[in-house]
This record gives sequence, C-alpha cells and structure tokens, in this order.
Amino acid sequence: MALRPVQVNIKALDAPAVGRFWAEALGWSAYTPGATTYVGPSGGLVWPDPVAVCVDVVPVPEAKTPTKNRVHLDLATTSAAHQAELVARLKALGATPADVGQGDVPWTVLADPEGNEFCVLEPREVYRDTGPIAAVVVDCADPRAMARFWGEATDWIPHEVTDDQAALRSARGVGPYLEFLRTPGGKTVPDRVHLDLLPYPGDDGAAEVARLRALGAGDLDLGQGDVPWTCLVDPEDHEFCVLAPS
Repeated sequence: MALRPVQVNIKALDAPAVGRFWAEALGWSAYTPGATTYVGPSGGLVWPDPVAVCVDVVPVPEAKTPTKNRVHLDLATTSAAHQAELVARLKALGATPADVGQGDVPWTVLADPEGNEFCVLEPREVYRDTGPIAAVVVDCADPRAMARFWGEATDWIPHEVTDDQAALRSARGVGPYLEFLRTPGGKTVPDRVHLDLLPYPGDDGAAEVARLRALGAGDLDLGQGDVPWTCLVDPEDHEFCVLAPS
C-alpha cells in the first residue's frame, strides 16, 4: 500500500485571486468546482492529474503571519532568459521580492500576492522534465528521517539523501521532486501550505491512515469536524491531509 501526493494546499483570504495568480505563474488553468480554487494543467479539469502535483487554494479567514512558510514551491526554468522573463512576469502579476536570508544566490525568492514564499530557480538539468513545479520543498531538522517517513508513506523513491538535504520523486520519474532541507527552527504557527495525499483506487483509506500513524504520523484537529479527509502531522509536525477519492 502507498499514497500519492496529488496537490499542494495553499490557504488564502482570496482563494480565487490567489488561484488565478498560480494558474498564470504555472501556465495552467484555475477551476472553481466548489469552495476551493483548483489549479492544474490546461485542457480541462482532471483530478487527480496523472503526472503533475497540482495546487488547491482554500479560503480561510486569517491572513498569513510574517513567519516564513515551512513548505514552498520551487519553479523550474529552462534558460537564464526564461528565468528573467518569468520573474518579470510574476512581479507584474503581483509577486513581490522576499528576503528569507538567502543571500547572494542564483535563484530568485518571491512571495505570491498573499505573502507565500516561492523560488524561481536558475536552469538546472535535474529539473528539465518536471513541468513548471520543480520541487515541493519542506524545511526540517532531519532530512534523513523525513525522507524515511515520506518514502514509506508514499510510493516516491529517494534520489539523494544526506544530512543536509533529501529528495524523493515518483517511481515513474514524472512530476516534481519532494525535497527536505535542513533548516534551523521548528514550527511556530499553523502551516499555510501543506501536501494532500490520495490512496490509489481500490486501496483502503482507513488502513492507509492507520499505517501512517504506525510510521509516526499524529492526528491533527483543526476544527475540521466531520469531513471525508483525515488531517495528520508528520514526525516533525508538518500538517498534511489524506483525501478521500472524489
């Protein structure tokens, strides 16, 4: 049994506006089939997407705090010219420069219109076939332990594991990477961005949740009440949800 990461959940005061931003940023389309705004590859709403990890923007009443998000997106580029063009276009769409202590680096750190940080990377061969999202990046204290948990939780396999960083990717070699970076400091505010996982067709969702708990996941009460998904935290307290098939 295994779960698959299917979307990045972003909380926003104005979910449709933030969804439109991310659709433009990624070259995808925004759909509002219900209360949330789903951003996925153009060509019609497909859920879950067979290749991409998409974005689901969820309306909430609270604005983002100044605290840096512990989960962010890295966007891929194909050339220096593409990187410069994408940064300029994102700023025109409402992105703003962000200083997270990165110093002099070849990538550009920005924040979306509600302050969620993300990076526009310089061209890197490793991300040439990921699509517009190069990686979902998670700040953590122990990349090796996080790679073990998430590797067992999902069907993604390790590509690099060191004391300072670790990377997983779908065993099919498609879509973005899931990366863990050693970062000082722990959780101080609820997560503004998190991953949503989905069982494969025919798998038992309750059994998958029980398996995650045995791996070290904890239960999370956000006041969600009686909902078809399950809210959990990983061993370093990052929030995530196990969804029910739609």
